[in-house]
Amino acid sequence: MNSKDMDILCHVLDYCEQINETKNEFENSKKQFSESTTFRNAVCLCLLQIGELSLILSEEFKESNPEIQWREIKLLRNIVAHRYGQIDYDIIWEICSTDISEMIEFCTKIINKHS
Repeated sequence: MNSKDMDILCHVLDYCEQINETKNEFENSKKQFSESTTFRNAVCLCLLQIGELSLILSEEFKESNPEIQWREIKLLRNIVAHRYGQIDYDIIWEICSTDISEMIEFCTKIINKHS
């Protein structure tokens, strides 16, 4: 793995951890997520950044790690960036409740393996 991809993964991991920190600040509450624009905006900004970072990962890296849905990450980034008023927050909640922990596990495993 090249050093650029490693650096990008470190940033992706940081944004995933920020999502978890934000969820903890709001007591991991879906009700608070649905009621708080601050909570939703914080999560969506991190998801947008993860999407941006995924765009600059090398194609070799993405092809060698097909267990991550890179295309879907890109599509989510486009929705958050360009269709903000049309975001389905139930889907966003599901992503930050399940997929983010999987991404943390993936990034941590790859980073530890190549450190």
